[in-house]
Amino acid sequence: MAKYTGPVCRLCRREGEKLFLKGERCFTSKCAVERREGGPGQHGKRRQSFSDFKTQLRAKQKVKQSYGMTERQFRDCFDRAVRTKAVTGTELLLNLERRLDNIVYRLGFGSSRAHARQVVSHGHVRVNGKRVNIASFNVTVGDVIEVTEAAKKDISIQAALKSAEARSIPEWLTLERDQLRGTVTALPTREQMPQSYQEQLIVELYSK
Repeated sequence: MAKYTGPVCRLCRREGEKLFLKGERCFTSKCAVERREGGPGQHGKRRQSFSDFKTQLRAKQKVKQSYGMTERQFRDCFDRAVRTKAVTGTELLLNLERRLDNIVYRLGFGSSRAHARQVVSHGHVRVNGKRVNIASFNVTVGDVIEVTEAAKKDISIQAALKSAEARSIPEWLTLERDQLRGTVTALPTREQMPQSYQEQLIVELYSK
C-alpha cells in the first residue's frame, strides 16, 4: 500500500484525537481536532457502530499513522516483534520508538516525525559519529545522536527545537540542547511509551 500523502489533519480527525502530525500547529488553537467536531467528510458527525474488526483496525491505523509508516513497513516491524520472546505488543511499540526518525523527533530536532524523517534522509544526523540517513535505523542503549555541524544552523531545525519546549523529553533520553546532541540512556518501558496505544488489539488483528 502506498504512503498516505493527503492532509494529515484528516487522519487526526478520523481517530478523534491528536496524532501530532503537523508539528507546532498541533499545540495551537489552529489544530483541526479542536476546531472541528467529528470525523472528516460530510458524514463525519454521524454516530458510527464499531465491530471488533473495526476497533482493531482503528487501533492499528492510529499507531501506524502516528509513526508515518506504510502498511508493509508496519507489518515488517510487527513480524520482528513476533520473532522475539518478549510480549509481542510491547516489543512492537519498542521497535517503533527505537526508530531513528522517532528519536530525532523525541529529542526535538524535528517538529514532527515527518520532518524528523526528512532531517535524517538528508544526511543531517550522526549516530555515534557516523552519518546515518536511514529513518528506520534502530538505535540502542548508549547510542549518541547528534545533528551535523553544517545543519546546526538550519532554520527548520532551530524552530523545531524551540517548539519542542512544549513537550518534554522522554526519561530514557538525555539532551544536550546547546550541542544538539542526545543520548539513549535506556530502552523505554511500556509505562514510558504512549498510553493511548492499544497494542493488544493490533496483535489480535494480525493474528487472524
